Amino acid sequence: MEWLLQNPLALWLVIAALLLAFEVGTGSGWLLWPAGSAALTGVAAPVFHAELQMQLVVFAGLTIATTLGGRQFFRRASAPDGDINDTSTRLVGSDGVGVEDFQGGQGRVFLDGKEWAAELDGGGALSAGAKVVVIGVGGARLKVRAR
Repeated sequence: MEWLLQNPLALWLVIAALLLAFEVGTGSGWLLWPAGSAALTGVAAPVFHAELQMQLVVFAGLTIATTLGGRQFFRRASAPDGDINDTSTRLVGSDGVGVEDFQGGQGRVFLDGKEWAAELDGGGALSAGAKVVVIGVGGARLKVRAR
């Protein structure tokens, strides 16, 4: 442990590695900037022969600057149409085919490579093989309209 305190590059690289390991484990994006700041502090400390207290100040300043700068210039990417796992936005407007005859407005449709429970808009009957379009999603049940 004393060796680490005498070798600031090694100390700060260990801190950077630990922060990076936690970042990889959590995937939050918040520890990436402090990990980079720790690595930069480790490179700067031996060059400027800074004491530990000054290294901590440099690390804190770099962490604040890189976090704010990173959040400003590297916005988190998002899917163009919202959440890709949200079936209500992904399936609405899609075409499907009735798998069985609808009775009482209830039946099953084949869509997106899967069979879904469906409810016919306005109720009524629909024959197997009829084309439908999805107009809404309620849980695992699609609301469809005949094409």
